[in-house]
Amino acid sequence: MIVPDPAETSALRRAYGTFPSGVTAVCALRDGAPVGIAASSFVSVSMDPPLVSVCVQHTSTTWPLLADRPRLGLSVLGSTHDRACRQIASKTGDRFAGIGYTATDEGAVLLHDAAAWLDCSVHAIVPAGDHDLVLLRVEALQTHDDVAPLVFHGSRFHGLAALAA
Repeated sequence: MIVPDPAETSALRRAYGTFPSGVTAVCALRDGAPVGIAASSFVSVSMDPPLVSVCVQHTSTTWPLLADRPRLGLSVLGSTHDRACRQIASKTGDRFAGIGYTATDEGAVLLHDAAAWLDCSVHAIVPAGDHDLVLLRVEALQTHDDVAPLVFHGSRFHGLAALAA
């Protein structure tokens, strides 16, 4: 069996794409306006203390606008958020045009119609290759059990079929 060089990014991207992941938006207010990134690298890390993580590319021009915020809203995107996800991830235009959100008193931005909301603070940032692993402490949360999550697999968005009883 011939194995492609793991440093060859297209083969590596295909291999990573075989693993379905949920999609999140990490957002906060900056100078009164919402700022955010989309992240499919969300992972629950610890129950005590309550920690989750996302990975952020070093080349992100938005992460530096979020990293110093006292609170970050992490929205687990719902199955209807595929357009909103692309919009928040875009490099140009008003990333929040037409997207409903709520801002907390501490500045976390939480998207409407999300499967869950996590109000977080930055716990630690760990360099990891061409990304930073951002550990977030969950300060408050709310789940929306009637909202199906958005799933990213094979470079496309998908909804989940209803679970069998």
